Amino acid sequence: MNKVRYQLEFDMKCSITLLFEYIGTSSGMSEWLADDVVERGDEFTFVWGDQEETANLIKYKEESFVRFRWEEDEGTKYFWELAINVDDVTNDVALVVTDFAEEEDLEHSKLYWANLIDDLKKIIGS
Repeated sequence: MNKVRYQLEFDMKCSITLLFEYIGTSSGMSEWLADDVVERGDEFTFVWGDQEETANLIKYKEESFVRFRWEEDEGTKYFWELAINVDDVTNDVALVVTDFAEEEDLEHSKLYWANLIDDLKKIIGS
C-alpha cells in the first residue's frame, strides 16, 4: 500500500481559539468529524454509526495543530493533521488539512474533507 500525501486549505472566519476547540478536543470533533469521539489519553476512538476507528494523537500544539495516526497505519509515515494557519499580513485564519490516500482514492478523500469542513464552517458560523 503506497499512499500519496496531500494538503487542503480552507478559509475560516473565526478566532484561532474557537477553531482549536473544534479540532483539538474530542467534544469539538464529535460535532463535525464523527458521530462521537471518545478520548482516552492520547488514544481517540472515532465513531460513525456502528463503525469505530482508533487513532493516536502523535503531536499537537495548543491553538496551532493536532496530528493523529490511525491504528492501522501504526509503524508507517502516514498521519492526518489539522493545522491552523494565520496570515502574517492580513491575520486571516485558515484550516490546513494534511492527509494521505491511495492514488485511486485521492479525489474521494479530498471531497470527503471538503464536506466535513463545510459542516464545521456551518457549526462555527464561518
